[in-house]
Amino acid sequence: MQHTIKADTGWRIWWQLTRPHTLTAAFAPVFLGTMIALTYGKLHFPLFFAMLLASILIQMATNMFNEYYDFKLGLDTEHSIGIGGTIVRNGVKPKTVLNIALALYAISVLIGIYICMQTSWGLALVGAISMLIGYLYTGGPLPIAYTPFGELVSGVVMGMLLILIAFYIQTGTVTTDAVLISIPSMLLVAAIMMSNNIRDLEGDKEGGRKTLAILVGRNNAITILTLFFVISYIWVIALILLGHLTPWALLVLLSVKKPINAISTFRSFTVPLQVMPAMKNTAITNTLFGLLLGIGILVGILFD
Repeated sequence: MQHTIKADTGWRIWWQLTRPHTLTAAFAPVFLGTMIALTYGKLHFPLFFAMLLASILIQMATNMFNEYYDFKLGLDTEHSIGIGGTIVRNGVKPKTVLNIALALYAISVLIGIYICMQTSWGLALVGAISMLIGYLYTGGPLPIAYTPFGELVSGVVMGMLLILIAFYIQTGTVTTDAVLISIPSMLLVAAIMMSNNIRDLEGDKEGGRKTLAILVGRNNAITILTLFFVISYIWVIALILLGHLTPWALLVLLSVKKPINAISTFRSFTVPLQVMPAMKNTAITNTLFGLLLGIGILVGILFD
């Protein structure tokens, strides 16, 4: 059964192009990394805001590369679920989408130069590699998103690496605690990608993709997604017991209903439009988890 999806109009065309539901994957890790850094000293607000803005712009650009190359490869149609739809539904020229993505990258580079001037030029290499990966995720001769490594790459770059960069620009170093605390964020960003691939499994098969969800099958993919969630919460509890985190970090448990709902929806429905709430709950889990963990760390600083 085909579902008719209305085209956007006015400013909504450009807003949907950014795929706003994914932008939390850029915000939450930067916030969390900065809160971890706060346990080591004072906060440098200009660097925090610069890092946050650059991360969001890179995420937007990555989404636009995704939109452009999925259209070029014939994977997106006007009936596709969960895409920005700017090209196939709203008639925006593909070249325009590509140019906007490149412009956002250019702005990010300028912000990155400021961050490097304030911290270390070594970050320039890290930033360049991250941006290249963002492009290669759906661009290039062998897009990462079409392989079984999409979850791993997105988790490491958009989860762990963002936290560690945000931490580094505030402290000038990377500690074992920062790495350990970044693990759940890595898993939850990977969960966003896994949930996307579960939803698009049949369409991706037809498009020739070889995602992890396709290789292991839908039921096993949902099980892996469940493990991403479960390990994230258990990891925080373990870090508390081992003294790496304040007990206030248990605030993350306030978000536990969202992943439960996401898994329940994936187990109950298979039609892409029906599982969209699961996609949303997975993204919200990443946001709430990062925010609550960061807030827990901040409260621990203030009251412990």
